[in-house]
Amino acid sequence: MHKKGHVMIARPGGISIISGIIASEIILYAFLQMNEILAVMITTFLAFAIGYVDDRKGMGGWFKPVALALAALPIIFLGAYDSDLAFPLFGEVHIPILYLALIIFMIVITGNTINSIDVLNGVASGFMVIASFSLSITLFILHNYEIAIISLPLGFVSLAFYKYHKFPCTIFPGDSGALTLGAMYGAIAIVGQVEVIAAIALLPAILNSFLFLASVKKIVDHRELNEKPVELTDNFKLKATNNKKARVSLVRLIVANTPLTEKEVGNVIFKLALFTAGLAIITAFMMEFKV
Repeated sequence: MHKKGHVMIARPGGISIISGIIASEIILYAFLQMNEILAVMITTFLAFAIGYVDDRKGMGGWFKPVALALAALPIIFLGAYDSDLAFPLFGEVHIPILYLALIIFMIVITGNTINSIDVLNGVASGFMVIASFSLSITLFILHNYEIAIISLPLGFVSLAFYKYHKFPCTIFPGDSGALTLGAMYGAIAIVGQVEVIAAIALLPAILNSFLFLASVKKIVDHRELNEKPVELTDNFKLKATNNKKARVSLVRLIVANTPLTEKEVGNVIFKLALFTAGLAIITAFMMEFKV
């Protein structure tokens, strides 16, 4: 897509992503022996399996949310969570029953959110590099050192994959790769008790998902939609479509004023990610020093 001529691209790249993550976490488990590592590994692998089935079979829109809800269950069964939800300024809220629903909801949201922003070369992996490393920094700030170390493979695997995924990419992550990255991010946020901070760092991707749902008004896979939110110009730039039936997306908003190349659009998304990552880090300092 968006390239001159017909270019063959390897897909799906989720196999390489999950291999790097599982290998890293197994080594960490050998040293730390923590249930949190098992919970993160199992949930992440299940998300990969769900995405791989969707890559091969092209399942319907409801498949991924429902399946990801089941993928969140290992976190609950292994007890790798704390039912206190921490907020900046306001402190912690004890919600033991409601928090179980939050665990499921968060894995579904983070998995599908990263999947929905995987629309341009390098965006999903590059965005995850920024978001995951900012999450690791916040965990270090809050002195949650073990979970911070557990989170590092997500950032480094995303960075390694970005080398081949960035424009002009030679591999696509597919649903298996995107769901793997998103689900692991959500799992780390839960076991590290930084759910609110994680949501702040993910805001641009969350906005993209919200725009999609608000315009489509139903849960549906993007492959089932015929109208595209952007069009390709003769000089290979992206411009917002005039088709009122097309869904609204973050990319469509970015190119609403002027057409941009795919690389330029990606850079705008990365700037937004850096901004919200900064907000997440500031929030961590607020929680640590009770500002």
